[in-house]
Amino acid sequence: MRSRPHPLNLFLFLGVLCVFFSLPAMAQRNGPAPPPRPPAPSKKPASKPIQVDVSLALVNVTVTDPYNRLVTGLDAENFKVIEDDIPQEILTFSSEDVPVSIGMIFDMSGSMSDKVEKARQAAVQFMKTANPLDEFFMVSFNDEAQLTSGFTSNIDDLQNNMLYTVAHGSTALLDAIYLGLSQLKGARNSKRALLIISDGGDNHSRYSEADIRTFLKEADCQLYAMGVFDINDMQRTPEEGLGPTLLRELAELSGGRVFAVNNLNDLPDIATKIGMELRNQYVLGYRPSDVRHNGTWRKIKVKLAPPKGLPPLSVFAKTGYYAPTQ
Repeated sequence: MRSRPHPLNLFLFLGVLCVFFSLPAMAQRNGPAPPPRPPAPSKKPASKPIQVDVSLALVNVTVTDPYNRLVTGLDAENFKVIEDDIPQEILTFSSEDVPVSIGMIFDMSGSMSDKVEKARQAAVQFMKTANPLDEFFMVSFNDEAQLTSGFTSNIDDLQNNMLYTVAHGSTALLDAIYLGLSQLKGARNSKRALLIISDGGDNHSRYSEADIRTFLKEADCQLYAMGVFDINDMQRTPEEGLGPTLLRELAELSGGRVFAVNNLNDLPDIATKIGMELRNQYVLGYRPSDVRHNGTWRKIKVKLAPPKGLPPLSVFAKTGYYAPTQ
């Protein structure tokens, strides 16, 4: 009969086996660490941060033919920009419809009492030409200017607000323009405009013409006006007589225009025309050769080099801007 191994000897034998098989693993753990794996290549290159060039000066330009019709289809080489008598290089050029922030300046003074219904129709017609991303606000004025409606894209809201206003009192036109320019500072769109519907003239404002010219120069905003002028009205005040000149000079300063309304029935069509003009402008971008941040007023002149065969064309653009101060 074969004898059974002693339990102690069996335990020692198993211990030797464990030490023997564990030596290679210990050597691998205690030896030099293997070099790290290189990172897996990215599936797409890292994107560069988006940079916005804020040093460009942008100029909105309208071009019309001898019949006052819009001229589209021109290219960058058809334009020249001159700043303080120095030609500038046009770096960007666009003619796309972009969203606009628009302030409606609505005359509700007593002299508009027999014109206000047509003026309301014109305002609504203008808003119907809107881009879906446009936004509007409304300032109405008579003895004083007040914000009738803040920024909104809901045309029905604006239309309803106009229904409950009654024309009466004096004309604080300049105060209304100032309020509109102040409101535009909170606009979400970079392209901005004011549309004035008035018979012109001012006889009740705290701000002067000089004040408004300064404010308009500081604002990057185009001013348009539908002038409901009645040149045959023998009871016009001196202020009303100067209204057309006042509106025209302010509009030209900003690159906008004044449309004289000889027939009240033409108001809706003129409103549509202004809306189309705002959406068919050329935008010229250039980096001013004068890089100083001195806050000075710099004069701008836009000239045309139109293709051969076109009749004489008219150009409308802002007349200048203030240089940055920092």
